[in-house]
Amino acid sequence: MTSHPEAAALLSRSRRLGSDPRNTNYAGGNASAKGTATDPVTGGDVELMWVKGSGGDLGTLTEDGLAVLRLDRLRALVDVYPGVEREDEMVAAFDYCLHGKGGAAPSIDTAMHALVDAPHVDHLHPDSGIALACAADGEKLTAECFADSVVWVPWRRPGFQLGLDIAAVKAAHPRAVGCILGGHGITAWGDTSEECERNSLHIIRTAEQFLAERGRAEPFGPLVEGYGALPEAERRARAAALAPYVRALASQDRPQVGHFDDADVVLDFLARAEHPRLAALGTSCPDHFLRTKVRPLVLDLPPAAPLQEAVARLKELHAAYREEYAAYYARHALPDSPALRGADPAIVLIPGVGMFSFGRDKQTARVAGEFYVNAVNVMRGAEAVSAYAPIEESEKFRIEYWALEEAKLRRMPRPKPLATRVALVTGGGSGIGKAIARRLVAEGACVVVADLDTDNAAAVAEELGGPDKAVAVTVDVTDEEQIAAAFRTAVLAFGGVDLVVNNAGISISKPLLETSVRDWDLQHDIMARGSFLVSREAARVMIAQGLGGDVVYIASKNAVFAGPNNIAYSATKADQAHQVRLLAAELGEHGIRVNGVNPDGVVRGSGIFAGGWGAQRAAVYGVPEEKLGEFYAGRTILKREVLPEHVASAVLALTGGDLTHTTGLHIPVDAGVAAAFLR
Repeated sequence: MTSHPEAAALLSRSRRLGSDPRNTNYAGGNASAKGTATDPVTGGDVELMWVKGSGGDLGTLTEDGLAVLRLDRLRALVDVYPGVEREDEMVAAFDYCLHGKGGAAPSIDTAMHALVDAPHVDHLHPDSGIALACAADGEKLTAECFADSVVWVPWRRPGFQLGLDIAAVKAAHPRAVGCILGGHGITAWGDTSEECERNSLHIIRTAEQFLAERGRAEPFGPLVEGYGALPEAERRARAAALAPYVRALASQDRPQVGHFDDADVVLDFLARAEHPRLAALGTSCPDHFLRTKVRPLVLDLPPAAPLQEAVARLKELHAAYREEYAAYYARHALPDSPALRGADPAIVLIPGVGMFSFGRDKQTARVAGEFYVNAVNVMRGAEAVSAYAPIEESEKFRIEYWALEEAKLRRMPRPKPLATRVALVTGGGSGIGKAIARRLVAEGACVVVADLDTDNAAAVAEELGGPDKAVAVTVDVTDEEQIAAAFRTAVLAFGGVDLVVNNAGISISKPLLETSVRDWDLQHDIMARGSFLVSREAARVMIAQGLGGDVVYIASKNAVFAGPNNIAYSATKADQAHQVRLLAAELGEHGIRVNGVNPDGVVRGSGIFAGGWGAQRAAVYGVPEEKLGEFYAGRTILKREVLPEHVASAVLALTGGDLTHTTGLHIPVDAGVAAAFLR
């Protein structure tokens, strides 16, 4: 429970404002409230400020996401402020203004909220407000739109001085309810939480109406012949074909996860004559270009261009992009600037197809794309009433390579072993496949849960965290088109595929004379043929990416052990085992490693055993089905039962980065069966 009514009102207001994308972008902006509480030390009154902390999101803000600070100490910072050249030093001082334990770290905007003489303050990044803020004559347009109720504040990098500037504006304009921050966003205030929210929404909606009424019809210019959107099915097929190549370009410096967006707003922008000029100007709002870099890479070919021509041109444009980005860094870097972080684009725009965005994980990639959509909306608004005029390149560099931003990056947790890797697991809806999918996500991977059972696959994907962590696909591994479609889904969801686990399987236990041709064909179709088809499609994607990769076969102890009454299953497992060796030899030149896991006796949680195989094997060995796990454990050297999680651990061992020089290996996960030792 929130302990103070002002903080409770702040949280409610923040969530309402942050839940509407017209008001602010994800994790953008902040809000605050001031009030009086009891000092637990003196028992007297103390003036406090509650403000959204660094890195939080207004739409999902909780009490833990608030920084709580003493106003007397915050206001006292004005007397020791060393000036704009040293304003970054003030951020560390905020820690000495905190009240009590816990809470979020204060953000760079804390001074704005503390120094503005109003009980409640909102700072937001609405597209409509930023459109005015980034218009060439934004100050004049602000006056036309709001008269004297909203005041223009020229661009200044976020920090203590901006807080002083806004405080001075409010003091000088007693009728004002807020301000437009040049090149940045809006700030509003009020005597109550309700009034502050009302003023924020007044600024946003009034700006929207102004742009709609005053704006020209086609701010991005006329449609360019041949650059219109392809039909949806054709568009997404083209995007899937391009995705591995685009991800390869975005991952030259470090591997990235991708996101694809073909929303109408993106497609219309790319179909218009002015998109090359506007894209080259880059984004403006600090939140935008911190996620998107200063400008995107834009393919300058129509969507009808042959695929290989488009790929070749993208490579040329990428080389030029890297060269220009390095020059941008060299133009503005100072001796104490952080090192260049990478010269690959975060946003790649393909006319007629859509937008690829990239980041260290799926959420970061998705949010980068959302921010570029915000930027497109800003460009549209600014061009509709004026001309889009973002902040100077040198100022963008000061934000992108700000020491405070660098410190924030260094505080990020160490990446997990499978961070940035995209996995596809067949038979991922239950048993061993589910355990593997769960372990891969836990270690940082994005996972495509592929299963014949749609409901099972969807349930596992949801359990693993939903579309930023896992997506489900329905696939029959005996069907070439369904496999190709599964990989298309994978590359559109996450940019590519790096790791494939051939786990889908079935087992029918019969002696030779009772094994039908159908029994034989069914098991070979699913396991031998199915893993061949999946591996072939995986190799196509991985070779196009040029990032290497892993293929892991979940084979079986039976691949090398001659067990009774098991001819069809054991033979197809032997086929899979040899595929491992053959593909390891063939795909090694592409950096693709192929290895296998040979489990045995995985009864608990196993889809195969639950589907009748358990009863069949129990009958063969003459034990009750419920005792089969104990029976298998008892015949092993270690006398331990094998669980799906143990198989998942073996997959991680093969793919987690410690066995980078290992390929063609089979790892037994059978608790020790001497007859199945690999020789």
